[in-house]
Amino acid sequence: MPSFRQEIRFAPSASGPRIAYALSGEGYPLVRAPHWLTHIEWDWQTPVWAPWLDALSRHHRLLRFDAAGTGLSDPALTPPSLDDLVTDLEAVVDAAGVERFALLGMSQGAAVSIRYAARHPQRVSHLVLFGAFVRGTLVRNPGPESQRLVDAMCQLVESGWGQENAAYRQLFTSQFFPAATVEQMRAFNDLELLSATPLRASQLVRAFAGIDAVADLALVRCPALVLHKRADARIPFEEGRLVAAGIAGARFEPLDGPNHLPLPGDPAFDHALTLMREFLPQQRPLAPQLTGLNDGERELLELLARGLDNAQIAAQLGRADKTVRNRVSALMERLGCETRAQAIVRGREAGFGVVKR
Repeated sequence: MPSFRQEIRFAPSASGPRIAYALSGEGYPLVRAPHWLTHIEWDWQTPVWAPWLDALSRHHRLLRFDAAGTGLSDPALTPPSLDDLVTDLEAVVDAAGVERFALLGMSQGAAVSIRYAARHPQRVSHLVLFGAFVRGTLVRNPGPESQRLVDAMCQLVESGWGQENAAYRQLFTSQFFPAATVEQMRAFNDLELLSATPLRASQLVRAFAGIDAVADLALVRCPALVLHKRADARIPFEEGRLVAAGIAGARFEPLDGPNHLPLPGDPAFDHALTLMREFLPQQRPLAPQLTGLNDGERELLELLARGLDNAQIAAQLGRADKTVRNRVSALMERLGCETRAQAIVRGREAGFGVVKR
């Protein structure tokens, strides 16, 4: 289990279902788009994802969420489109109040991240794509044979996904993590069962097979880091090359090993985290209202963000209560905040008033 605590919240989505999201750690905001499959509570406890979450939370304010119909999010009846998944992402970052952030897209989460970055260039500062693809099975290999394979896979999921015997789910686990330990495989099998109903899992298989975000690649304007396993057993290495070649100036980093994503014990695990740490910013970005604050205003915002009241701030600064009250009012106006609580949130989002672990 990660050494950091996570806060679980819910965001309303445009399509209706409430989206469950979690926040952990401190530092520059990093948003992870959902992939196959997530459960923000259970992920936190598994030997597959817990080491990832702990490592990322050490350097970032990590925001993750479960797509509609999965994990702790509300059930969803209709099959999701790529645009639906992007809409979930839009709803969560808005609800969390994250204005500018780095975006992490793993597996099919990469297509979601790429389309979001293309549509919201002012929000995404950096893009990390891991095991990425922008063409689903039916797009990169169109034809009746691929369609039969997808149909058979969906039938298999609907018939066997919910069984106590994990043999059906193991089919997916073996593709994602063929070099995993027995403990890691068992945990991922359990995670799949907890994350989605058989029907929702089948809907996701079909939806991901039809993903086509190739046209979005040329619209990405932020720096991008693309990592892909040479022997990836789930997504062909060529798909990673296609993604990196399609984004102007993207950096491509091939990694060794057959697992779709590195797991603890995999030599590529530490290497991938090092590459990400070197690529991503480590400090929170300042909102436009904060970039012009003078030293006195920054000092006042620091005390305000710590939760001190006017009397406590006055004692800290050696000023009269009335003076502090006037300065706080002026600062709130400068920040565009109507309430003290809004000013505190604005300050904390920018890294003020945070006790470092």
